[in-house]
Amino acid sequence: MTDTHCPYCALQCAMSVTQGKVSPREFPTNRGGLCQKGWTSAELLSSPARLTTPLVRRDGALHPATWDEALDLVAAKLRELRAEHGPDAVGVFGGGGLTNEKSYLLGKFARVALGTSQIDYNGRFCMSSAAAAGTKAFGLDRGMPFPVTDLDHADAVLLVGGNPAETMPPFVQHLKGAELIVVDPRRTATAELATLHLAPAPGTDLALALGLLHCAVADGHLDQDYLDERTNGFADAWRIAASWWPERVERVTGVPVADQRAAVRILAEAENAYVLTGRGTEQHASGADTVSAWINLALALGLPGRRGSGYGCLTGQGNGQGGREHGQKADQLPGYRKIDDPAARAYIQDVWGVDDLPGPGRSAYELLDALGQPDGPKALLVFGSNLVVSAPRSQHVVDRLGALDLLVVCDLVLSETAAIADVVLPITQWAEESGTMTNLEGRILLRQAAQRAPEGVRSDLEVLQGLATRLGQPVERFPVEPEVVFEELRVASKGGLADYSGVTYDRLRAGEALHWPVVEKSTPRVFLDRFAHPDGRARFIPVDHRGPAEAPDADYPLQATTGRVLQHYQSGAQTRLVKELVDAEPEAYVEVHPDTATRAGLREGELGAVVSRRGRTVARVRCVPSMRLDVVFLPFHFAGEGRANLLTNPALDPTSRMPEFKVCAVRLESV
Repeated sequence: MTDTHCPYCALQCAMSVTQGKVSPREFPTNRGGLCQKGWTSAELLSSPARLTTPLVRRDGALHPATWDEALDLVAAKLRELRAEHGPDAVGVFGGGGLTNEKSYLLGKFARVALGTSQIDYNGRFCMSSAAAAGTKAFGLDRGMPFPVTDLDHADAVLLVGGNPAETMPPFVQHLKGAELIVVDPRRTATAELATLHLAPAPGTDLALALGLLHCAVADGHLDQDYLDERTNGFADAWRIAASWWPERVERVTGVPVADQRAAVRILAEAENAYVLTGRGTEQHASGADTVSAWINLALALGLPGRRGSGYGCLTGQGNGQGGREHGQKADQLPGYRKIDDPAARAYIQDVWGVDDLPGPGRSAYELLDALGQPDGPKALLVFGSNLVVSAPRSQHVVDRLGALDLLVVCDLVLSETAAIADVVLPITQWAEESGTMTNLEGRILLRQAAQRAPEGVRSDLEVLQGLATRLGQPVERFPVEPEVVFEELRVASKGGLADYSGVTYDRLRAGEALHWPVVEKSTPRVFLDRFAHPDGRARFIPVDHRGPAEAPDADYPLQATTGRVLQHYQSGAQTRLVKELVDAEPEAYVEVHPDTATRAGLREGELGAVVSRRGRTVARVRCVPSMRLDVVFLPFHFAGEGRANLLTNPALDPTSRMPEFKVCAVRLESV
């Protein structure tokens, strides 16, 4: 029996693996619980869909190849493209599910072995808006700056744009003692548990947050002592919120005035209260500002940095926290250092033994949009992402991938992106390798290998070493043992915001609860004494409502929003191979109000088409009376013509560069 953690979401539920079977174990986050995905996670360990040999495209089809053939081909083509077009001719795309060790070494590989600035990852599509807002407000981005178990003692929780009852069910037990206020356009499984459900029109969360701040001030709930002692900038934020009186907010959002005031009253009168945000409020072209508005509300009520209360965001991907800290982002170096900071560059150059590093590169969608363009990358290496399904405006992304001279995908199954690649490299999965993950509360966890990988499969670290050495790098610069990589990561992160220098595998094996920063001791609650800005104070950020980048009109009168379902995870490349999960949720569907379906000539159970300016998705119609008349919902886990991201708008947040996944203008049609 090997103790480890689930391969899916950021809760990182504790489990044990015994002869290819999983069982839950007691741990603070999941307390012996698993969701349906966790219970079935071992099915992929013996799946016939596993890749066990490299594949190389010849004459239009993928054929088996040896590892040497595949790596030699990739290295030769990379050398050729770099010689002809320069180092930025090669791009790298990572993932928020990669371990800390892989994330770290991938960033190092891109910048040292390839010399490219063109690296980003799918976490840009997940956590970037919350990260940007948290950094502005607090000076540091640790999604949940307190242990999950602190929520057990909450009297009130405002949960905005999250549906953990489906996306991370064991998390919900931590909310049972609180009055729960849920903000979501849909009446989700989580909203069903709420004391109060606020259902704003998609893309109007920022207006709602401004209105709640207005209510907090107008109704006498402002914590003035806290503002004076621990914050700056309230006057500038209030100057905007003052114009968002509740009646105006109701006209824009559809949320009744009485519910606005009730939500604020519940939070203000609670002894222990929290504001939590999720992807629903973050994945917008104004996502960073929207999260800033929710943080402003939390600050006005005196919640952040106080034991028993606070603000946090629910990280989505398994290593969504650690994956954004150690260098696979376009603008970042290990330890959450900024790549344009001369001191940070000098420190990492010294750790890596190099004289220079490339500067900032393109963000995720901008990188994909540039592929094959005259000034864009001619090759792309993909680790831990299924871009064909997960990227916004996905058919355009498929076209850009098709314009490349070389597409290399590392994956454990033939995902939709791997299926169009020039080279596919089969890699290990969660129970076949060791490595660390950082969960949604900033706790570093050790996943331990429970079984051998199939013959012919290699780890991502081995892939990176194999390519790096073929590109002229010394073998010792790219180790393949996770613990060796982590020892280097400790040094590289030392002194950074995300300081892991005091974390060791031995301490993790011993079961220590280590929340970063860890110089010597763990920091489970980051902001109790001071915030991370030089003056120790949190900052109100003045923001105003802009609305969706794309408004409904006569041709596209509805708004589509997207999200997850209980049985599937991310692009579904893995969960769509598990029979129990597919039996429960086999195909793409669209939730729609019965009256809206009738107007489009559609009935329950029929196939319908959802059409936007960018594409057309075909999905099974589900009539849901609780849906808003002007909104349809699609899960984003399905492939082919059921891809929700055929519709989505790549309009980008100016700060976080997050695409607007959560709202676009559409119409319904018969198929």
